[in-house]
Amino acid sequence: MIELISWLFVAWVPIQYFILLILARTNWKSWGTATEPLPQVSVWIALRNEEENLPRLLQSLDRLDYPKEKLQILLADDQSTDRTGEILSQWAQNRPNVIWISALRDEKSLTQRNGKANALAQLERFAVGEFYFFTDGDCKVPPFWIKKTLAGFSERTGLVIGITRVQSETWLGKMQEIDWWNTLGIVKVVNDLDFATTGLGNNMAIRKEAYQACGGFSGIPFSLTEDLEISKAIQKKGFRMEQVVSPENLVLTQAENNWKALLKQRKRWMAGAMTLNLGWKILLGMQVLFFLGLGMMFFSSWVLALVCWGVKLVLQGLFFRNMSMRTGQRLLWRDLIFFDFYLLAAYSLTILYYFWPSPTIWKSRPY
Repeated sequence: MIELISWLFVAWVPIQYFILLILARTNWKSWGTATEPLPQVSVWIALRNEEENLPRLLQSLDRLDYPKEKLQILLADDQSTDRTGEILSQWAQNRPNVIWISALRDEKSLTQRNGKANALAQLERFAVGEFYFFTDGDCKVPPFWIKKTLAGFSERTGLVIGITRVQSETWLGKMQEIDWWNTLGIVKVVNDLDFATTGLGNNMAIRKEAYQACGGFSGIPFSLTEDLEISKAIQKKGFRMEQVVSPENLVLTQAENNWKALLKQRKRWMAGAMTLNLGWKILLGMQVLFFLGLGMMFFSSWVLALVCWGVKLVLQGLFFRNMSMRTGQRLLWRDLIFFDFYLLAAYSLTILYYFWPSPTIWKSRPY
């Protein structure tokens, strides 16, 4: 019986990646670029202690290929303790389409929304766009980000997410990059099948009508993953969700610098994953159980275990490369081969850290 269960755990994941690879090649939704007349849009960004990252972000916002008279940029300084507020104030001075605020914080609001959602909620009253775009302080957006993402909206589309690449030269950073291709690749395939997926807070656009219908960030319940929560709220109101994957809307973000920071991030993400429906939990759980099944299989037939592991590495590697090449990026097999060692460590440590009796620290705040 134990051997049969281990076979089930080990066999499922390679089969899963084979199916994902086929669907990615046969059921891929793609879009052109938005054309005239272009709508009014508002870009919302909540920032906390982003002094080091702000120059890169602000420079990319200046390079957006979108009519300035139709582009509004809303920035909220979320109680930063560095020079974030000062930098925002200076940058906004000679840009009439930019509004920045110092987000107010009170304990009552933070029992209903996390710090980022609270800051974003305070930008609501300033937004004049027909579509709201979201990214983060540690990101760099491409020039055609807005035009390409807008192309994903149809009449009943309420939310469109894009694609994000973790940019780093370290081994840990490269493993995080592959991890993102893994997650966003699965999200893309599932989304193209018209099943519910998740928001992506660093690369996301919401139709104003959908935002208002679900109550926006001021209306969602407390969650450490506010992008997931608002995407669920929008889909509950009957709006569709799409994902646009293209070089034109590829947002670059920073990797976590060490395992401690990575585990803090993953503990927060796992809190969000625990609110997903049963289907997603099974899908994610089987990724973890693969390694458990592989370990049990080694005792009965280590040669067969290595063969199964090799098949998984090849199929998932092909899937990751297919996803990355859609955005003009290319993953190296030398990195893909070592990804499972990182994945095993990340899964194991995240599960232990998640259940460890300590608060989740996010942006230096305990929750």
